[in-house]
Amino acid sequence: MKKPLAVYLALRYADLVHIISRKALQAFWVQHPDSKEPLGRWFKIMRQTRFRSFTALRRTFPSADQVGEYVVFNIAGNKYRLIASLHFNRGKVYIRHVLTHQAYDRGGWMT
Repeated sequence: MKKPLAVYLALRYADLVHIISRKALQAFWVQHPDSKEPLGRWFKIMRQTRFRSFTALRRTFPSADQVGEYVVFNIAGNKYRLIASLHFNRGKVYIRHVLTHQAYDRGGWMT
């Protein structure tokens, strides 16, 4: 017996986080192949964990910082930075930038 679409969607997306977009991660790790594994780990954790607040997020990612409206994650032992906009109430993560630490320090991403 087929399940109604609404039931299927509810089961499929229950408590999963929608990350927009994985393509940004893939484009970055093509340029920086050593970032693929740590970015993949970050993606998996974020996708499977519905953080309800920044405080809850910090329990898993203690080095994450809020910078204005963004959350900045240290990736690969602080070699890379992932900047994202998190909407805890909607379960959405918008990846804004993935940068080397040097590019992050230049600050051009803030504009």
